[in-house]
Amino acid sequence: MVDASTLNSDPDRLFFAYWVPNVSGGLVVSKIPQNTGWDLQSNVRYARTAESVGFEYALTQIRFTASYSAASQHESVSFSQALLHHTETLKVIAAILPGPWNPAVVAKQVASIDNYTDGRIAVNIVSGWNKSEFHAIGEWWLDHAERYRRSYEFIKCLRGIWTAPEDEGFTFAGDFYRFRNYKLSPKPVARPHPDIFQGGNSDDAKNNGAEVADWYFMNGMDLEGFRTQIADVKERAKKFGREKVVKFAVNAFVIVRDTEEEAVRTLQEIQGKADVEAVEAFKKEVQNAGASASNGQGMWATSTFKDLVQYNDGFKTKLIGTKEQVAERIVLLKSLGVNLVLTGFLNYEEEVEAFGKHVIPLVRELEKQGRGKDEAFEIERTGDVYRK
Repeated sequence: MVDASTLNSDPDRLFFAYWVPNVSGGLVVSKIPQNTGWDLQSNVRYARTAESVGFEYALTQIRFTASYSAASQHESVSFSQALLHHTETLKVIAAILPGPWNPAVVAKQVASIDNYTDGRIAVNIVSGWNKSEFHAIGEWWLDHAERYRRSYEFIKCLRGIWTAPEDEGFTFAGDFYRFRNYKLSPKPVARPHPDIFQGGNSDDAKNNGAEVADWYFMNGMDLEGFRTQIADVKERAKKFGREKVVKFAVNAFVIVRDTEEEAVRTLQEIQGKADVEAVEAFKKEVQNAGASASNGQGMWATSTFKDLVQYNDGFKTKLIGTKEQVAERIVLLKSLGVNLVLTGFLNYEEEVEAFGKHVIPLVRELEKQGRGKDEAFEIERTGDVYRK
């Protein structure tokens, strides 16, 4: 097996991340058996394996209440810190929900963890989709535009607190947050600050991605969906001189088997054994939230029942097939402008390692051959699988 540092030596490489299963129920809302633990001990094992086989990022999830088949949930920031203390190179992205969290608390927490771990923590600012969760913990449920406007201020505050001049501190007067000469010490060691991820499909989400986030997370979608969304966010970013700054990440559920037929059968079994009650409840929550976006295209607004069996439309990304097919599709995504692929698996005990041993090296070999740079070539070669 190639050493991970050698595998990831090209500065122009695509990055790989994985969903951390820090909530119960696995990565699909299905009654199919999933060999995936959600406890810390299992997750330490997955993290150590992941970094040894070429993964560079991991994303923890945030839930405050049971939902979407996740009856139990570990908190994201503390769980991220625990994983960081058991690993050496992996960057862990902690999901943060404005409302329950204040930016001052997050800025302080993350700056401290950043110092403990030599700059290996990042944040993913999520704006919230679960109205009942907000009500359960005594938080106001804002409409879609206001939730994203709050997230915008939240990210502005994080960036400002982390980068404010030592002598002046950070001052901000917004509708949701206010600071006066706040001086954070110590500052993060990551420069200019820890990575800030944010995602969505709505105009509000795209505006946040264009103006204040470092990374823009996308759900799975078809070929034109990826192309349109990436072009749209870049065009919006031009107004702020950030069109070459914002990077793009896409969610993908991965099923790699010896044959494409076997991989497709596994997908069909996952969907066929879906937890219907849990998926329908989730569908009701998120499609109400998504439909309230100004353009009617919030996250999950057009997702089908089968799509919603997996987090963030991961089946649509089509990383389902043989290792060679999956590697080819990944370099197509890279050619479209994707910088990071966020993976999820049915059986973490086996599949995190298998993906790192068998798929990432194939992608690196294709990159060495110059693949993933010519969009027209990659679409001609592989694009049909993504068309509607």
